[in-house]
Amino acid sequence: MTAKPDKSTDDITRQARRMKAIRDNPGPSPLRGIGTFGMIGWSVAVPTVGGAFLGHRLDGKAPQSFSWTIALILGGVVVGAFIAASWMSKEGDDK
Repeated sequence: MTAKPDKSTDDITRQARRMKAIRDNPGPSPLRGIGTFGMIGWSVAVPTVGGAFLGHRLDGKAPQSFSWTIALILGGVVVGAFIAASWMSKEGDDK
């Protein structure tokens, strides 16, 4: 029966450095991308739906020549776009 030779100190050191480099700088993760996509989606969806709800209430309470619902939906989309752009710039700074 032959025994396997022990790894040299250089081999162990090299492997430890590789493992540390991988741990410190992980590659792009599909789950992180899905999470970012979801966060951006919610950042736009919540203000838009909130604007639609508030607009519908205002149409009943304070009717105008224009539709509050449409105006506040558009406002929610704009606010959501600014929130999403801010979120994306923060994510881009992390890399």
